[in-house]
Amino acid sequence: MSYGAASGSVDRVIEVNHLTKRYGAVTAVNALTFTVRPGRVTGFLGPNGAGKSTTMRMILGLNRPTSGSATIDGKPFARHRAGLRHVGALLDAGDAHPGRSAAAHLWALARGNGLPRRRVAEVLSEVGLEGVARRRVGGFSLGMRQRLGIAAALLGDPPVLLFDEPVNGLDPEGVRWIRGMFRRLAEQGRTVLVSSHLMSEMENTAGHLIVIGRGQLIADESLTAFAARGAQARVTVRTPDPDELAAVLAIDGASVRRDGGDVLTVTGMSAGRVGELAFARRIMLYELAPRTASLEEAFMESTAGHADHVVDGRG
Repeated sequence: MSYGAASGSVDRVIEVNHLTKRYGAVTAVNALTFTVRPGRVTGFLGPNGAGKSTTMRMILGLNRPTSGSATIDGKPFARHRAGLRHVGALLDAGDAHPGRSAAAHLWALARGNGLPRRRVAEVLSEVGLEGVARRRVGGFSLGMRQRLGIAAALLGDPPVLLFDEPVNGLDPEGVRWIRGMFRRLAEQGRTVLVSSHLMSEMENTAGHLIVIGRGQLIADESLTAFAARGAQARVTVRTPDPDELAAVLAIDGASVRRDGGDVLTVTGMSAGRVGELAFARRIMLYELAPRTASLEEAFMESTAGHADHVVDGRG
């Protein structure tokens, strides 16, 4: 099945304004401000313990902020009636009662939000669980529970969707499926916020990134702009004379790092210029390989020093 465009005239924007959450002397989220807009997948990234889950729980009204605000369509989530029609969320794949069947779990949610019974079968089909609809959730694998949580998020056909580490437990086929689903939902004009601590999960899906560390904002920009943070040219060089070559390159303005043995990593200089200088000084080269930093490297460099412990058991 395919979902139609989200209905209604709401702007579907998530707004976080100076959001702060403290647990005693520990600050889990620190004056965080950002906006999540419709029509694109927004990746919510940060190391484990950065405050992503705490922030998402405050957006959904599950945790009360110490200060600041989080709104959806201009008002707190708690003020939206029949919440699943407005916002769908997957925060914890273990939320379903293990003694209930998948269909019974979804029907309880549908009934409580005034949704028709047919939606249960529709979303089970969408996530590939129609064949196990009557099985008890307690017998599900982690990947199956993740799919059930996604089905619950889709149940009300909402214009706003939040997913916290949704690929946990999914096999490679499941990861490809969920990436495609995120893109389809965004193309329909929905607001899609997906948290992860892995840049690799976002580079083929997200169009915009919000990156945090220790509860503070590090980046709020397009995927392309964020990738440029790690795009500094680097050249890997192997030579039998690493000390001599390093000295020559440094004199010409390059930054040189010795990576052990006969390997140098050079930044601030093109591979062509490295080759020219080596040739002029008759320094033999075994290897001369230019490369550009990956998105994963951009993420690691941007969040270096921002990894922290998990607060209250959450990230």
